Amino acid sequence: MAPSTFLDALVRLLPVAAVKTTVEEMRPFECDGLSMYRALPMCVALPESEAQVAAVLALCHAHRVPVVPRGAGTGLSGGALPDARALLLSTARLTRIHGIDRDACTARVDPGVRNLAISAAAAVHDLYYAPDPSSQIACTIGGNVAENSGGVHCLKYGLTVHNVRKLRVALMTGEIVEIGTESLDGTTPGGYDLLALMVGSEGLLGIVTEVTVKLTPRPALAQVAMASFPSTEAAGAAVGAILAAGIIPAGLEMMDRIATAAVEDFVHAGYDLDAEAILLCESDGTTEEVADEMKRIAEILRRGGATDIRVSRNEEERLRYWSGRKNAFPATGRISPDYYCMDGTIPRRELPRVLGEIQRLSRHYGLRCANVFHAGDGNLHPLIMFDANVAGETERAEAFGAEILELCVEVGGTITGEHGVGIEKIDQMCVQFSPRELTRMHEIKRAFDPAELLNPGKAVPTLHRCAEFGRMRVGLGRPLPFPDLERY
Repeated sequence: MAPSTFLDALVRLLPVAAVKTTVEEMRPFECDGLSMYRALPMCVALPESEAQVAAVLALCHAHRVPVVPRGAGTGLSGGALPDARALLLSTARLTRIHGIDRDACTARVDPGVRNLAISAAAAVHDLYYAPDPSSQIACTIGGNVAENSGGVHCLKYGLTVHNVRKLRVALMTGEIVEIGTESLDGTTPGGYDLLALMVGSEGLLGIVTEVTVKLTPRPALAQVAMASFPSTEAAGAAVGAILAAGIIPAGLEMMDRIATAAVEDFVHAGYDLDAEAILLCESDGTTEEVADEMKRIAEILRRGGATDIRVSRNEEERLRYWSGRKNAFPATGRISPDYYCMDGTIPRRELPRVLGEIQRLSRHYGLRCANVFHAGDGNLHPLIMFDANVAGETERAEAFGAEILELCVEVGGTITGEHGVGIEKIDQMCVQFSPRELTRMHEIKRAFDPAELLNPGKAVPTLHRCAEFGRMRVGLGRPLPFPDLERY
């Protein structure tokens, strides 16, 4: 079907204002939070209901038009990067909160509902939605499901996958399926765990049209300790000591000196600017539980070499400490023309080694790097600072980031913790997974989307791409990830 004929059919399904076709109208959709990569789609569709989502997908399926799903566009891996051949389908206008079940501690919401809006709606019942990405004021639950988003409180309360009970999903054919149950574990007895498969699938298998999330009772008290350390290695060792003592904090985050300096100038959180690294460690529960746990945490921090420990005295101060951590990304944007936020996960025991290697790579590439991460989870977020207007700096930033990701795999970790693969990490998938494993992933993709029209070219590389990437590595004097790639 010619593009003009397809568009004629599309506007018969949606209001004219819900279809964007001009360059000016589509420009706001040219990238997600990974602004290093930009493209314009064939057109943009903004359905307002599940029925409209299904109808658009059915039309695209009938005429073999690829579809790129998009939520709020806050993703950091290029998962919503448009394709010039594709329709970009935004779920931003599906914003209904269908209901909150106080007794079951669940909320049933549309995919375009903002993460923080769920907690705001549940607050009247003293409940909240625990996963809290730094972008929670803007990111939507549909995108959180697609990327399996985390946040500073996911050490204790889990990632998105641990806080979703049920999904309604539109397949590429337009068929609507329900996955999961409202039982405590969200799974269907006797069947495959399709809920876990769909969460984190990055829009490759289907488009979420409704989410039933788990809500958590709000604790009676929460306090956060801010501890200063003379080195990132000492702070990393203290993280291991806290967890080894059997303490699971509500949040356990680390920031190095470059990051705290940027943040303090931005939000005035009260951070110690003389420390090489700070830890933020939160305890929540009853008043008695928090008092006991904070005492134990403070003792461990002192034994680990903390030079100063401050415990929040009230809720305002607690939120101020966390505001610094949650604003680390925009704070970095104030001190650098551009920055590249990485997202790798490592075993916690490898924190000192990996942080030391990141410092070495920073010197090697001549680019500053601020380290901000979920220390308790081993989920790193190095922020590589560069200037895209300086010749070669973008390429150096990309090479720096690739080495960090491959280092994560080398020490037994993974190339992503919560941001997803998208296009950013697709080549490093060839380092982490063997050709046999990637083949199985493609087979799962085809089981849901035989024509491979959903989010093409994202997340799971072809073996041919991996072979090309491997040959490039060999040309740089680095080994082929897997020897059997030679035949592709």
